[in-house]
Amino acid sequence: MDVQGTVTAGFEPVRDAFAENFARRGERGAAVAVYRHGHKVVDLWAGTKDADGSSTAPWEQGTAQVVRSATKGVAAAVPLLLHQRGLVDLDAPVGTYWPEFKAAGKERVLVRHLLSHRAGLPVLDTPLTPAQAVDGVSGPAALAEQAPAWEPGTAHGYHAQTYSWLLGELVLRVTGRTVGSWVAEEIAAPYGAGLWIGLPASEQARAGRIADVEPPADPATTGLRMRPKKAVSDAYRDPASLTRRAFAAIEPQADENAPAYRAAELPASAGVATADGLARFYAVLLGDLDGTRRLFAPATLTLARTEESAGPDRVLVVGTRFGLGYMLHGAASPLLAPGSFGHPGRGGSLGFADPESGISFGYVTNGMQKNVTADPRAQALVRAVGAALA
Repeated sequence: MDVQGTVTAGFEPVRDAFAENFARRGERGAAVAVYRHGHKVVDLWAGTKDADGSSTAPWEQGTAQVVRSATKGVAAAVPLLLHQRGLVDLDAPVGTYWPEFKAAGKERVLVRHLLSHRAGLPVLDTPLTPAQAVDGVSGPAALAEQAPAWEPGTAHGYHAQTYSWLLGELVLRVTGRTVGSWVAEEIAAPYGAGLWIGLPASEQARAGRIADVEPPADPATTGLRMRPKKAVSDAYRDPASLTRRAFAAIEPQADENAPAYRAAELPASAGVATADGLARFYAVLLGDLDGTRRLFAPATLTLARTEESAGPDRVLVVGTRFGLGYMLHGAASPLLAPGSFGHPGRGGSLGFADPESGISFGYVTNGMQKNVTADPRAQALVRAVGAALA
């Protein structure tokens, strides 16, 4: 594979792992970017822009892809920054800002419960159609009426899809602006980050097409155990399980390659980003970059990565760890080090930061493999970053 881009001396293991992903781990088209202490040390891309065979156009610098739940990490910065500015109280009931939300036993759901997946609202009794999911009205209305699946604050379970409407409506009620416009105007533009929650028509041409791809059959190739535990497999097969229902809050599944979907403001799942955009975003959470001031004050950075939820996840079934809006390093989602925080996207993409080493990382792919929180290609790159730092 002809790998394009550059690596700083010492980070050659990342280039090697990236090339190996194509040779051994089923990669179709992808990019990875890494910053350290605000300086770019890795910027690589290779393969084809589209994974579904619709064209053979090469991946170029600046090619973007739908990153699914890696969007959550970008979106989570918005309520945290609103808190930093004194506009949101993390310990206030959500109903303080969104009065209709108080219905059906949700009076005690706190803002921090939304960010830490403790609100008890991962499913909808009546799933939304793809059109309803993106209309900006149906999702919040459904959640305002929805009764929690467990007593809010007492347990956690991944809000795979409902996170979109919970977070989006909170931000809209507080600021009068959508999450997508907030990200575009206050994060992407001033920091030069190639990421969007709601891809505009002017940028649609740079987005490649994603497709499901089969991972290699040999576990030795991946470096990870690929066969899930029986309890996990059973949960995904059972139509009545919280797991199946959480991922099926939109039925039928939307066409993620459709321009209308990419343009939709779904903070849980429909963000579009370049690898550099993700890495650059996490870099500005940690510190100053290119003469611009850091996004997170030290206290906000601490909030993002302080454990709020840990242990058995009622949706993902495995043990997970969350701070406020971010997944934390753990067995289900290994990052660089114990202090790392970020978010994977189902099927591949990953963005995270590690304050102790000053590393920020972004990986995007168009080949969606069968994983939720730990993709073998992303993990190979993370291990290579660790090797470069050793």
